[in-house]
Amino acid sequence: MLPLNKISITIISVIGIGLLLGTLYLFDKRNIQKVGILLEGTTNDQSWDRRGYEGLLTIGEDFDADIYIKENVQSEEEIVNAVKNLAEKEARIIFGHSYTYGRYFADLADQYPNTHFVYFNGGYTADNVTSLNFDSHAMGFFGGMVAGKMTETNEIGIIAAYEWQPEVEGFYEGVKYQNPDATVHINFVNDWNAREVALNIYGIMKNNDVDVFYPTGDSFANDIVRHADQDGRYVIGYVPDKIDVDERTVLTSTIQHVDKLYVLAAELYQKNKLTSGIMTFDFADGAISLGDFSPDVPDDYTQYIMDLIDEYIETDLLPNEKYKD
Repeated sequence: MLPLNKISITIISVIGIGLLLGTLYLFDKRNIQKVGILLEGTTNDQSWDRRGYEGLLTIGEDFDADIYIKENVQSEEEIVNAVKNLAEKEARIIFGHSYTYGRYFADLADQYPNTHFVYFNGGYTADNVTSLNFDSHAMGFFGGMVAGKMTETNEIGIIAAYEWQPEVEGFYEGVKYQNPDATVHINFVNDWNAREVALNIYGIMKNNDVDVFYPTGDSFANDIVRHADQDGRYVIGYVPDKIDVDERTVLTSTIQHVDKLYVLAAELYQKNKLTSGIMTFDFADGAISLGDFSPDVPDDYTQYIMDLIDEYIETDLLPNEKYKD
């Protein structure tokens, strides 16, 4: 029989080892080994879905994680099957690269408690579901200011994907703040990918002397830029920087840095700080910015806009909000 003191030491050692193993197990549970993504389209569409794919590639590289991509996942059945497959592969995070995945993730979350679901720009949540939302009102506002400055006809057009997009209202306010005499024409495609519809709207607006366009759908923004170049008009780019499509025609771009949010979500998960609910990101977080400016935009005005953005980051007030009662 062991002496009492040795029995105590043995018990303490066993407890210590147990705690250590438990700690390692918990750390492993937060370690990102596998991560998946659901895309409504494909990785080759050169638009929103491509940006999500690139964000996942960055996570794979930064965290040495295995990544799984599910393309063309749109219907409820496709979403349920894709989530089941990724969960069986032990994916710790499943990204849904659209707001449409939110309600399905919220419904499925209880079935997969060891998986954290992340999607964009929605209001559905659960204990292991997070919505990453871009606060796009301000980026639209500053883009609208540039449009209001650069229009010569005082006719400006918004070709929007959906009415609910915060950047649409922000753009309108920015135009009116910079140029109260400008008329803002607004029409909605009601689809992220309806390129022909967007081009038809462009033609109608062009015939109404619109000379600055804001297409708020990444899949059709490039087409609008190319047509505007041919017609001698301007465009405010959308989501990625469109300056590389045409550096003169694109006055600037309102950019959402999707890839940065992917990495941020992974970092928060690793630190056990990825909370459920809605997380919102803006200029101050580096998740939103304006892109490079066309050489047609005067340098002093470019600096003026950048100074206003700095003030907005410091005060959280847009120029039209500073003097409200």
